[in-house]
Amino acid sequence: MMASTVEVGDETYRVVHPASVDDLLDEEDFEHDEWLPYWAEVWPSAVALARSLAREDLVGLRAIELGCGVGLPTIAALDRGAQVLATDHNEAALDFAAYNASEELGREPGTALLDWFSPRLDGLGPFDLVFAADVLYERRNAPALADLVPKLLAPGGEAIFADPRRPPAPSFLETMRTRGFQVFTEASTVEQGGREVKVLLHRFRRKS
Repeated sequence: MMASTVEVGDETYRVVHPASVDDLLDEEDFEHDEWLPYWAEVWPSAVALARSLAREDLVGLRAIELGCGVGLPTIAALDRGAQVLATDHNEAALDFAAYNASEELGREPGTALLDWFSPRLDGLGPFDLVFAADVLYERRNAPALADLVPKLLAPGGEAIFADPRRPPAPSFLETMRTRGFQVFTEASTVEQGGREVKVLLHRFRRKS
């Protein structure tokens, strides 16, 4: 294991994650579902999303993170007062997210396994805030998430997706527009590993 220190607003969080993603690769899992351990890194989009959430008053809001990974945005949302459910398709990710929140804040989010392609939503939601970081890395994710978000979001709620300009992102934005959402986009720059990464933060709200 290793830890990364990330500055988020006025706070500095120490996030524990696997030292080597390569050690987590499983050929059988990949052949079955093209599964790769994307969850195990602190991506620039997660940093940008966490910083965006840290600027907001989230007290009392019910929130869900899709693809929480090691949990940096979940920590930021918890710290700003939200009641957060951290979800991922990988149970190890949920363990890391819960551990990191507990170590940094002294409390844990709720956690749940969630398969975007065949989600079981009984008793899940609705949520005032849905957020996700860098989840549009595969084309098949875009339509699945465009189906899922409207089912999770409460009336008057908002979804925030942080994306480093992945190729499937434009189709996701267009699908969300056709489903009655307004899209507001702002750019953020994250410096990581000696390079600057431009991340787009897309906010979705249902048209009134």
